[in-house]
Amino acid sequence: MNACGCQTKTRPVISIFLLLFSVLACHSAMAAFMDEVTVEEGKLKGTVEKNIAIYKGVPFARPPVGELRWKAPQPAQHWNGVKTAQAYAPAPMQAGEPPSGKSEDCLYLNIWTPATSPDDDIPVFVWIYGGGFSFGASSDPIFDGRALANKGVIVVSIAYRVGQLGFLAHPELSAESPHGVSGNYGILDQIAALKWIKKNISQFGGNPDNITIAGESAGGISVSMLSASPLAKGLFEKAISQSGGSFGPPREVNYPGENMSLLEQAESEGKEYVKQFGTTSIDALRKMDAETFIPQGWSLPGGWPIIDGYVIPDDQYTLYQQGKFNDTPVLIGYNSDEGLSFVRDPDPQHFIEGMDQRFDKFSSKLINAYSISREAVTRNARNLVRDAAFGWHTWSWAKLQTAHGNSDAYLYYFDQRPNHSKGSENSNEGSAHGQEIAYVFKHLDESNPDIEKHALELSESMATYWTNFVKSGNPNGADLPQWPVFEPGSPTVMHFNDIPKTGPVADINALKVLDDYFEWRRTGDGRKLQR
Repeated sequence: MNACGCQTKTRPVISIFLLLFSVLACHSAMAAFMDEVTVEEGKLKGTVEKNIAIYKGVPFARPPVGELRWKAPQPAQHWNGVKTAQAYAPAPMQAGEPPSGKSEDCLYLNIWTPATSPDDDIPVFVWIYGGGFSFGASSDPIFDGRALANKGVIVVSIAYRVGQLGFLAHPELSAESPHGVSGNYGILDQIAALKWIKKNISQFGGNPDNITIAGESAGGISVSMLSASPLAKGLFEKAISQSGGSFGPPREVNYPGENMSLLEQAESEGKEYVKQFGTTSIDALRKMDAETFIPQGWSLPGGWPIIDGYVIPDDQYTLYQQGKFNDTPVLIGYNSDEGLSFVRDPDPQHFIEGMDQRFDKFSSKLINAYSISREAVTRNARNLVRDAAFGWHTWSWAKLQTAHGNSDAYLYYFDQRPNHSKGSENSNEGSAHGQEIAYVFKHLDESNPDIEKHALELSESMATYWTNFVKSGNPNGADLPQWPVFEPGSPTVMHFNDIPKTGPVADINALKVLDDYFEWRRTGDGRKLQR
């Protein structure tokens, strides 16, 4: 009773107070974990946005500057106090202006985590950007990982050196190396990032034994190379490659799909490359400003990985035939009109002459297989470019994985044509290189009136397939059309059109002619074909 003789309700009030206090305390503890963690090098403070903790600009290796230019990445240095990780680090040195700027000091990664505890054991999705090994930035807005993190995975985007600073081979550089090699610094950066993730991701609520590497274009090619590199063994459990693969044999002249060269050749080209700077001394080159080495295009030498016998031991096709690869489930595919992004010259005569030069005695066979016109550079011609650079490599990867590995392969074909449902079914254009990225990361602009409902639904389906695969090694799940495991005898793949649906391998008979061509290049008289 109070002084007025009224019954008081002290216990309910106290209970409500205690409940509120408990909720606030719990929220405070959660927020403290989510925006501050301790990794091997020190403490990090990130930000929290809508229940996703974000850490940007986290160093995974020492800056590769000065004496560390053209050397394998070294472990990141420790720091005192709390390091703020709330802004993207600069991208590697390259032509153009990346969103976060560029610097030789570029070896950083970014993390989006939905975890509420270090014990959450959440699967990890590691993204590797593309850009022809000459461009690229993890700060590109299209790689923002919040949407995928909201689907129950931790997203990590990593950086690596590109261009001449990332891939220059030179005899003097090889002599410096304890392994007697040079040129694959960008791939070594990726491996260093994976090692850092393996050691530290549990602090962000991640499962270090459930890591999936993924990438598009040069990023997808990198995934392919990591899948064959003994240095990456045990660093990941699954692999996703979008428009990637590197299964062509080495060749002296660079062609899309036949980009690899041997160490000796790369060193020779490196010697010629550095002559333009008026010195042959690597010490002198290390003192030059990094701007000096910015490529103005996909220029070689120094802009592509090589077969060095160490990072990349051999022709990857041969490695897979011998069972020498990191056997994990793979989700791999390519887009219907990749050639749309690469065929610039409209002159059909030039196109045929280029075919004759590259494909030699197989040129006429491929002209027939793809029904290529001699009167105009048509979609059929672009399909050859698509397959020589991406399609054949992806198809071969699926076949080799199935024949020589114990893990499943899932193959896709992305053909979400622009304005497909607006009457352009007969359009000669398909899905260009890189078009699928926005779908996977769920970055289609819902407010754009030109983005139709079926495209948003397809994006949701693809993001779900991808994150299902990250979680379990199988993309399938409830309310999704069944995606079959790849079987060479009856090759059915997932087609991403307006809706996901199964279908055949595109241009499979023409791919078999490319199969014969690459076999000839690898084992027959074609081995002598260098130019």
